[in-house]
Amino acid sequence: MRRALTALLLSLIALTGGAAAAAAVAPDEIIVEDTAGVLDTNTLVPALEGIEFREPTTVAVYTYNGPENNDDGQVLNAEVLRFAREEHPDWLSGDGQKWADGLFIFALDPVGRWTGTYYGEDRKISLDQQEDIREETNELFAEANWTEGTIAAVEEAAKLINRPWYLSPGALIGAGIAVLAALGSVITYVAVRRNRQAKNRKLLAEADAAYASVTRDLDATEVNANTIPASSAYGSRVLEEYRTFMSRYNKATELNNAAHALADKELKNKPSTAAVENYADAAMELDALDDVIADTNALLNKAPGWERAWDRQAGPLNEDLDRLDEQLDGKDALEKDSATAQALRAFRQQAREGLAAAAAGLSDGRITPEQALDRIKASRAELSDLLKDHAQTVIAARAKSGEERKLMQEELDKAATPGIRNRSGYRPGIVDTAFPAYFYYSVGSFSSGIEEGTSSVERARSAAQSSSTGYGSSGGSFSGAGSSGRF
Repeated sequence: MRRALTALLLSLIALTGGAAAAAAVAPDEIIVEDTAGVLDTNTLVPALEGIEFREPTTVAVYTYNGPENNDDGQVLNAEVLRFAREEHPDWLSGDGQKWADGLFIFALDPVGRWTGTYYGEDRKISLDQQEDIREETNELFAEANWTEGTIAAVEEAAKLINRPWYLSPGALIGAGIAVLAALGSVITYVAVRRNRQAKNRKLLAEADAAYASVTRDLDATEVNANTIPASSAYGSRVLEEYRTFMSRYNKATELNNAAHALADKELKNKPSTAAVENYADAAMELDALDDVIADTNALLNKAPGWERAWDRQAGPLNEDLDRLDEQLDGKDALEKDSATAQALRAFRQQAREGLAAAAAGLSDGRITPEQALDRIKASRAELSDLLKDHAQTVIAARAKSGEERKLMQEELDKAATPGIRNRSGYRPGIVDTAFPAYFYYSVGSFSSGIEEGTSSVERARSAAQSSSTGYGSSGGSFSGAGSSGRF
């Protein structure tokens, strides 16, 4: 196999080497229309004269100062077409509907920060290749090296225009890929199975630890449940969860047996993952629930250790209040001077004081455990509402269209949707267990939702800007090959 691949590659090198050597044609003509006044023609023209194309090609360079803050690539396309119609009709085909044969145009708008490449029908290349040309200029243009960036663009264009199929990167390595594909598939298959086995072993060990903890605490869980006051709104709801505890434990036992019936080598197989995950979900859910039952008993009865039970209930909200510091006051804070940010700051201080007051009130008996839990629930509800309001402020500032607002909102909604969180470190508290349908929009959900939403918008903008091919309303039926993109 190695000999065959080597022979094939040597043949390709010999073939393409000869073809590359034969492709050495200087530009037929160089036209520079620097209306923006940013190019050094004394450097540019000699450099362009030294670039070799595969076919005689007229190279035209056009610069103009476009509008600032322009997000529409068709503006540059339309301007190049307008300039050609008024000043260079020789750049157009005989019927005026396409660019002239043998022509390559490079356009630059240093103010709007757009570049465009346009081609005669016999010189046109794919949109991906057009993007490759523009990418050659990005770093240079970002530093205002307009002349060097223009040279780099024409050099890349010369490599891509009229390039024979067998000189494309895909063709050069295609034979090797075909030979190696089978071997690669085998390697990938083995790696995937080993990785799945390792993950299943780890998850099985975590599930066993949770199941062992539940089994060890069965008697204590029953005692705790029997002493939870059923008259309490929180206690009664937690007891509802406990009523199915033993049936769920028996189901977890069945899943335990099924998971451990798998031979170690079977953990490499995809069906085994479902069996292990089902067991892990059941065991970890029960492990979390027996902790909630213990905390409910300790807190509602103010039994020994109730202070630690209270800290576990208040902990997630305190963590969210700490995370607000970065969201509102950090160097990457979002719309920090907005009214919604100010409202969150006011809430942050108020909530911290409220939690401290609740802890003190519990200690000296001024408030009941139920009242303290109510404060947590109310504070989380208020935080959720304030975060939703601030999210709208951020969306309004970052999105530039209804479609972008929709993209960001979708990511926010996705981040806020509760999922299976037992295996990701999430531990429900008394409030979550007593009111499972209660919605809590955390700072973490807000942060990840905004981050994903912003990324979605940036990807959409990049996709739209990297291949803007239209010529605007003034272009009429013009359909010349070319596109523009932002740098």
